[in-house]
Amino acid sequence: MKTESLPPANLDVHHAAQLAPLRDKIAFVTGGGRGLGAAICNALAAAGATVVVADVNLENARAVARNAGQRGGRAHALKVDIGADEQVQKAIADTIASHGRLDALINNAGIDFTLPIEELSVDQWDAVVRTNLRGPFLLCKYAVPVMRRQGGGHIVNIASTAARRAWPNASAYHASKWALLGLSHALHAELRPHGIKVSAVIAGGMRTPFLLDRFPDLDPDVLQDPANVAATVCFLLTQPAETVIPEVMVLPMRETSWP
Repeated sequence: MKTESLPPANLDVHHAAQLAPLRDKIAFVTGGGRGLGAAICNALAAAGATVVVADVNLENARAVARNAGQRGGRAHALKVDIGADEQVQKAIADTIASHGRLDALINNAGIDFTLPIEELSVDQWDAVVRTNLRGPFLLCKYAVPVMRRQGGGHIVNIASTAARRAWPNASAYHASKWALLGLSHALHAELRPHGIKVSAVIAGGMRTPFLLDRFPDLDPDVLQDPANVAATVCFLLTQPAETVIPEVMVLPMRETSWP
């Protein structure tokens, strides 16, 4: 008698996991209102995640959340100044109250003032460090206890080729990104025993407002689509539980911020 094999009862579950590898995951993305942050929110939502689009500009965050929410996951906007201690505490607490957990924190928000050091004001220096370094520190500080209680999580820090080399008129930006990379590797060593992964993404030039608004003469064709970097973030978050990638560099083929 010929016996036909029946498909496994959980075939649809496996198929869904392939189509939406981040289904049921809660991701918090800073600077999510435009540029790379928006691309990351879209990519995470397409992978099935529920995305908290955090940005100091609520209208931008809402627009991204609407778009991301149409890509397979869910998304909602949250206004937060990541350099403000109480706002960060509340943002993390609100996320847990709404969703019960926090699986991924993407520290993406960043600013810069392109000025020689004698023209860079103390306030401008402080603003860059506040957003690019203090912000990730605060987010990690308040996200880590949540991740430890739930048995794991993943922090992704968006660095830059500015964390590996230097060019003129960007001293505050370089200082903050070198420090962010150091913070990322320090937390990788500190949190790994607790089941929390920490990864740094060193991103080369992208076709985003961050570059193109400040350097209108820059040829966009030598830059990369931010969606490519966002795809790398998804790749990091979908590694097996036994594997972590502490650092990855993503460069455009033609842009020269890295040899």
